[in-house]
Amino acid sequence: MADTDTKVIQIAGSITVDELAKALGLSVTSLIGELFKEGIVATINQRLDFDTASIILDELNIKGVKLEKKNTATKTSEHRHELSDKAVGRPPVVAVMGHVDHGKTTLLDTLLKKKTVEGEAGGITQHISAYQLEYEGRKITFLDTPGHEAFAAIRQHGAMLTDIVIIVVAADDGVKPQTVEAIKFAQSANAKIIVAINKIDREGADVPRTMADLSQHGLQPEEWGGDITMVPISAKRGDNLDKLLDMVLLTSDIEELKADVDIPSEGLVIESHMEMGKGSVVNLLVTGGELKTGEFIVAGTTYGKVRTMLDFRGKPKGKATPSTPVTVTGFKELPNFGDSFVEVSDEKTARKMALLNAQAAQNANASANVTSTDLLRMMNVADNSKVFNVIIKGDVLGSVTSVVDSLKMIDTKGEITLNIVATGVGDVTENDVYMAEGGETVIYGFNVNVPTNIAKMAARDNVSIKNYRVIYELLDDAKGEMENLLPSEIIEEDKGEMKVLGVFRTERTSIIAGGEVLKGEVKPKMLARVMRGKESIGEVEIESVQKEKLAVDSLMAGETGGIALKLSKRLTLEIGDRLKFFTREMKKRKL
Repeated sequence: MADTDTKVIQIAGSITVDELAKALGLSVTSLIGELFKEGIVATINQRLDFDTASIILDELNIKGVKLEKKNTATKTSEHRHELSDKAVGRPPVVAVMGHVDHGKTTLLDTLLKKKTVEGEAGGITQHISAYQLEYEGRKITFLDTPGHEAFAAIRQHGAMLTDIVIIVVAADDGVKPQTVEAIKFAQSANAKIIVAINKIDREGADVPRTMADLSQHGLQPEEWGGDITMVPISAKRGDNLDKLLDMVLLTSDIEELKADVDIPSEGLVIESHMEMGKGSVVNLLVTGGELKTGEFIVAGTTYGKVRTMLDFRGKPKGKATPSTPVTVTGFKELPNFGDSFVEVSDEKTARKMALLNAQAAQNANASANVTSTDLLRMMNVADNSKVFNVIIKGDVLGSVTSVVDSLKMIDTKGEITLNIVATGVGDVTENDVYMAEGGETVIYGFNVNVPTNIAKMAARDNVSIKNYRVIYELLDDAKGEMENLLPSEIIEEDKGEMKVLGVFRTERTSIIAGGEVLKGEVKPKMLARVMRGKESIGEVEIESVQKEKLAVDSLMAGETGGIALKLSKRLTLEIGDRLKFFTREMKKRKL
């Protein structure tokens, strides 16, 4: 039971600063003032998402208030617009998630080999993250989520990409931190959950124990009166995969997944990259309408004409219906991961819409929603600070939290901003490298493995992966990386002073003079400021030092001798001037 004194604030999507202030019982001026003290510049009408509002409450140390997400979705099939009475059934979109080494990849591979026609599985490349198989005369779209961060990014863009999440749990290993994380992501996305209890062929497999572990995390098996379907399988041998697919189709039927096809095509960008000779290559998932070659589409701030369209096997495709993944070329620029796309009538309209989207993006700081990522940057970024981008991977959630918290405690005096690009539990993956490439991002691993193929991929893409077993070594390295971002500082050290007693020769680039060293010493290569009274009239370099007409290494206090000065600009030296000797060097700054 919740504490009766705890105030609950429900947030449906986002909340303005004004609304949050009223809900907290504070004046808007007070809340904005408190935010400003924390380094957050906010306006009265600025919208904050759920995570952002939560961060604000933590930063302001506001107790006795609990935020809850207000669920406005009635079905996982809910669309951005109302479905018409002409809407037709569509294939389910299924994501497979789970803890590392619990068999997610094996399950996907086995399903493809088992359920696609001969030759199709070999056509799938590493860069295609969505594909379709046919079972019992019906299609099922599988999304191979590159990581939980990617899943979260799609959700943050307001897209409901998956209808069903299959969570893979090893029967001989049970529920692990990444399993719990997968459950939370699936629940947050309002996706229906099916559990595949894998590795039932292994010694030590205990299905009832695994079901009991899952029930501790809110997943009650149907056999125990709950509403979660759990299917014991062996992905390696193929045991019960038919039953698993039957459950996917049954869940799809219950959800009555539908989409309109009589509308301009629309969908989501799930991947994009550049290819030599092809230009922008973009993977799309159609969610409505029928996408055809030759159509103009807009995605975020860019647009294009669909020049070519391929299915997941790399074969040409004339049109794509809802829930179908395709790869297209023709975009003027690469759209962002998670961007929505929509079909428009002509190039002029496409160009105008992309331009309007770009203008809206430029005005986002003043009028658009603020995400938690934006907020953290606002809180930590000084105007001229450098940004240190990192991805953190750990063996368990506790390790990740410890590393992130410890990194945040490194005092950079506001000159370096720590930007946590992503965090995750488990080994370093392809998705981590994809996120890090081109962004000067360091991937830190703590008690995890870096597979050989991932290390080679990172080396090819110039991505730095650093793996540690001791947290202090990781922190020392991160501190060193941050120090490398600091501009070098000029260190000057006073060495001595001489009074000029005679000037023997003056040329455009050099002067020979004599004098008495009043304090310290003078050596070749030192620098000197020429002081006439209290005014510095120039700077010179000591070329050589003489005593009694013989070259010496130095002159000490109390000694007289001659010096040759190298000039960088025309300068005259007079008897009575003083030379203040010093050294100057560039040194890397320390935090």
